[in-house]
Amino acid sequence: MTNSNKKVWRVLARMRGNVRRAAMLYAGRKERTTHNVDPLPPGQRPQDILAILLLTVGIAVVAFDVPTYPWLRSLPGEYRSAFRAFTDFGKADWILLSTGVTCLALLALDAGRYAFRLRMAIGAVFTYAAFIFYSVAATGLLAIAFKWTLGRARPKLYEEVGPVRFDFFAFDGTYTSFPSGHSTTVAALATALAFIFPTYRWLIIVAAFWLAFSRVMVGAHYPSDVIAGTLLGMAFTFFTVRSMAHRRIGFHISSSGKIEPNMNVRSAKACVRAVWQVLRGQRGADLVRQESRATEETERTGS
Repeated sequence: MTNSNKKVWRVLARMRGNVRRAAMLYAGRKERTTHNVDPLPPGQRPQDILAILLLTVGIAVVAFDVPTYPWLRSLPGEYRSAFRAFTDFGKADWILLSTGVTCLALLALDAGRYAFRLRMAIGAVFTYAAFIFYSVAATGLLAIAFKWTLGRARPKLYEEVGPVRFDFFAFDGTYTSFPSGHSTTVAALATALAFIFPTYRWLIIVAAFWLAFSRVMVGAHYPSDVIAGTLLGMAFTFFTVRSMAHRRIGFHISSSGKIEPNMNVRSAKACVRAVWQVLRGQRGADLVRQESRATEETERTGS
């Protein structure tokens, strides 16, 4: 066996080991959920979310879907061109590719030999990248299942069949309007980022709104499609992050009942500074044995 083959096998073995340790960590914290399950407040319970979905989608179907297509045709073509320029940012492929490659690359590292803050940075990036990947992938699959099952006609068939034509199990691409897959992906990504970076929450929400709304502006979906996709992405990602917070994986529930990221701003800045110093060659990446255990314990409890 050549040296290159040996290196590949070592990397694969390291990845398998890291995956096994991550799975054991997540499974080992399952018992925490039995002690940390607080009743969901009104508005966050599954039945409440379903009620919101039925109300908002129903209003949109009755009040907005019918006039949307004629209104879009009355607008100058420059409007649609402007929204087409960025609507594809709502596609899931680039999100899944970037987060998936990041997770695989970090799994291939022998993180145990790195200094404490580097290990902390690797763990945080892997956790949040995996969280985004799972949320976007799972909600995307759910949206696809609903699309092909419900078979709602897309807006381009408005003049032929109208805005409320459903052909169940049609298995035709022109009958996959409800819910909007782009909006589902955007909502899942935005919800995840809003929990990871709470300081930028409103900026993320506004950017996500225009990305989701672009699906209406380019004539790909009705407003009710976008609303349904947005609620699907938000709800699924919220319950995912809540499950993680109960296990204190990436997030925790504060004394006030809010879900917050485990890594605070101070620790995040320290980790970024350590990574930057290693990249610039100002410090080594390997573990320094003289590092104080008290420092590690302070960082862990503070984050």
